[in-house]
Amino acid sequence: MVYKVFVAISAATQCGLPQGPCCAFVQPTEGVIVVAATNFPEILDKALVRPGRFDRHVVVPAPDVEGRRQILESHFKNIPFAPDVDLHTIARGTPGFSGADLANLVNVAALHAAKAGQQAVGMASLEYARDRIMMGAERKSAVITDKSRKLTAYHEGGHALVAQHTEGADPVHKATIVPRGMALGMVTQLPDEDQTSMSRKQMMARLDVCMGGRVAEELIFGEDDVTSGASSDLKQATALARAMVTKYGMSSKVGQVSLDYDDDGRSMSSETRQLVEEEVRRLVQGAYDRARSILTKYESELHALASELLEKETLSGDDIRTIMKQVSDGSFMPSSMMENMRKSAQSVVDSATKGAAAAAEAAKGGSKRPGNLAP
Repeated sequence: MVYKVFVAISAATQCGLPQGPCCAFVQPTEGVIVVAATNFPEILDKALVRPGRFDRHVVVPAPDVEGRRQILESHFKNIPFAPDVDLHTIARGTPGFSGADLANLVNVAALHAAKAGQQAVGMASLEYARDRIMMGAERKSAVITDKSRKLTAYHEGGHALVAQHTEGADPVHKATIVPRGMALGMVTQLPDEDQTSMSRKQMMARLDVCMGGRVAEELIFGEDDVTSGASSDLKQATALARAMVTKYGMSSKVGQVSLDYDDDGRSMSSETRQLVEEEVRRLVQGAYDRARSILTKYESELHALASELLEKETLSGDDIRTIMKQVSDGSFMPSSMMENMRKSAQSVVDSATKGAAAAAEAAKGGSKRPGNLAP
């Protein structure tokens, strides 16, 4: 949210008003500064902002990454936090947050830590607070079938895998299949720094990532069993592709022009509108083909990511990259298999311990029995 601060500087001799009771409190040599702020400057009366009144405008944008980090530091002055807290990571993951939004984030994190009986706010509480504010509360009461969980795991795994293998995509921060709001899962990507503009490569990468979920569903479950879960992805991809064609001049066929498509193209000629739609379809289809190529090539990594998501429900970006590396060098072992091996090994140890204890007890009992006496 962008605020505009309006400043008016006047005095009894500067305001153009005759001396009278209304100006009796102002001395001729004193300046009166009137400051006002709004986030809707376009609705102000022009007479209010004409020269001589609120004529000095100061734009106060939302804080950048460093600004958000400093604001978080100030809110944590009187709140204990754990050593694992990385405020820079939280600042990267909260683009567009105002100071009030960040204060609310810290408050929600502190409440979460207090409910968990923790003495300090940890990184997990801050992640929980950010996800709750941006995506809504966890739907713990939602009844999700095993088939739906599996489909969601492959869907989100497809997004994450395409993002990891696409040049220009933002780094993956987290993937989860925990339902929040209207979403059954999500993949969070965090840019290294605030972005004031996007390159064509970044936009194409974003298109590819958007298509990764639908492609993963088709590859694993078949075209007949794809779901409506990709509706928001398709909507986002179509909107971005249309902006690339009509606003950013990134179509060689349409050219370096800006077209007004806010009325769904009704103000354009039918030929231009058809050309725009063809270019949008070409960009989205190209993203679909690239995502399919990536997921087909790295299908083993997709299976591994999905199995780990089903097991743990949430994976960090480091976890995802570790799994991909283990799959590539052949050392990956599913968590469920590792747990079974651990239980088997523990069972063997317990059995051996019990056997040793029984043998020791038997030996102890045998030493107490009287031996054979000589005649």
